[in-house]
Amino acid sequence: MTNDRKKNGRREFLSVTGKALAGLSVVAGGAGLLSCRTAVEDSAAAGSDAAASFPTPDYDWTKHRWAYGIDATKCIGCLRCVEACKTENNVVRDATHFRTWVERYVYLEGEEQARVDSHSDPQNIAASGSEAEYRFDNRYKDAKVTKAFFVPKICNHCTHPACVQVCPVGATFSTEDGVVLIDHDYCIGCRYCVQACPYGARYFDEEEGVSDKCTWCYHRITKGLQPVCVDVCPTRARVFGDLNDKSSTISEFVDNNPVQVLKPESGNGPMCFYIGIDKDVS
Repeated sequence: MTNDRKKNGRREFLSVTGKALAGLSVVAGGAGLLSCRTAVEDSAAAGSDAAASFPTPDYDWTKHRWAYGIDATKCIGCLRCVEACKTENNVVRDATHFRTWVERYVYLEGEEQARVDSHSDPQNIAASGSEAEYRFDNRYKDAKVTKAFFVPKICNHCTHPACVQVCPVGATFSTEDGVVLIDHDYCIGCRYCVQACPYGARYFDEEEGVSDKCTWCYHRITKGLQPVCVDVCPTRARVFGDLNDKSSTISEFVDNNPVQVLKPESGNGPMCFYIGIDKDVS
């Protein structure tokens, strides 16, 4: 039996059992979600040394608390972050699959509400000439614009993530260092997490049959590198770092600015902090 067939067979089995148990949890008032052994539980069960070194022997995930910052006053909408993310994480190059994206907010004279579009907007796709290339068109060149800005969006890696709570098989989990990940070997493609995310940060990969999203480039940050979107930003609108390190870029960003988070009323406790946004950004 090939690896693909094994994986598909296992996923079909988990799909049936997971959804059945998810149904039982609803009847029980949500208290009976499937207690699946995630990577977090596996490492803890293996002993304190293993738990401290996940995911590599050289990285102690108990000593970090990662967070992300975005200065919307610096973003110029160049979309290098989007392109770099697609390349780094092998994301499908089309107009509907993104781990990070950028929205444009434009206020016209006489209008109180912002007009919002992103690089997946049909007019912007037409301007780029391809779904595999990303740019904003110049539709407002003759309009009376009173205010305009760009807002990068990304998974907020919440402290109390709704996506983790609704996953019936434990495929979505929170790491010890504050990152929310998806174990694609466990994901059954039910899409509950996609629906539960209040930020629209998840998408479904039809080809692989799994949910996907930003991981803050976990494969990079656990090796001392920055997320690729942070590395390529020409204006340093994106910052990332360890809140446990009081001298880190992110700690200074949070301490020295009137930061905001998106949809605080959701109770998710997002760990992506913004400056330079207004009430229309959600």
